Amino acid sequence: MSTDAQLAIGLDIGGTKIAGGVVDRTGRVYAELQAPTPPRSGAIVIASILLDLVARLREGRDIAAVGVGAAGIVRWPEGRMLWAPNNAYRDWDIRDELERETGLPAVVDNDANVAGFAEARLGTIPHRQMLFVTVGTGIGGGLVLDGEIYRGPTGMGAELGHMIVDPLGPRCGCGNHGCLEAVASGSALSRMGREAAAADPDGVIARIGRSEGAVTGHTVTTAAQQDDPTALDIFNRLGRWLGIGIASLATIFELEAVVIGGGVVRTGDLLLTPVRAAAREYAYAPEARGVPPVTPATFGSEAGMIGAGLLALEHTDRKPSST
Repeated sequence: MSTDAQLAIGLDIGGTKIAGGVVDRTGRVYAELQAPTPPRSGAIVIASILLDLVARLREGRDIAAVGVGAAGIVRWPEGRMLWAPNNAYRDWDIRDELERETGLPAVVDNDANVAGFAEARLGTIPHRQMLFVTVGTGIGGGLVLDGEIYRGPTGMGAELGHMIVDPLGPRCGCGNHGCLEAVASGSALSRMGREAAAADPDGVIARIGRSEGAVTGHTVTTAAQQDDPTALDIFNRLGRWLGIGIASLATIFELEAVVIGGGVVRTGDLLLTPVRAAAREYAYAPEARGVPPVTPATFGSEAGMIGAGLLALEHTDRKPSST
């Protein structure tokens, strides 16, 4: 089989669904399947879902490798899931299990890493020095330097969502205070919305929340789209914190671009406008160094699946310890 024709199965383990697809080196998706992620599921349950998806996607196709992107802490290159935020598995040797059960070479990495890899290699404008930030329930990050994922010695680097931007800020789910995730994620958007509704029970956010059954990030987005000043202020605060975090990282790394993915980026300029403004305001020596463009992701929800497959293909002819 020629290099261009090689296919891999990319698997993206999310908090609510597991997506699997057959992809090639160009990012083309030939087939795609999804399965719900059972709440607080452990390794046995998730493994059975992954193997079922692989078997169904593999049928009638010559598959070269399997790649997995998963939220949580993944030891690289051995592909051992040490901890996951939305699942019960701990210290799971997922790569070894996949290789043993499928007979295919496999790679396992953090979901934001593989999504950033897809964006850096195959996005609208490929980049060798790029920061990928996924803004959803939490904040994940992938850092691509010299065209390769930066992971640190064992895969635990680039936990961008847990850099401290406000030590006096709200408590994060990780236990610290003032993490970027605590002030600039979808969860932060929901929290600020609930606080605004409690402060003004007759306001637009509170009224929409009552009609929806609860105040969520979607509530704040709807209110902002109706030009509600309180909701717009919440987005400005959220985007400002995210821009501050991006500016700090751009100071450390000379980046060609910052790409934002995740569900919250679907709000478009509500998020991106204050992010870009703060990233420029807090940039170090912008006249000399410039300010990297901040753009929405190209692949949307498919980035993790595509990136996992692409990473698997790139490692079919490498020794895992070489990167």
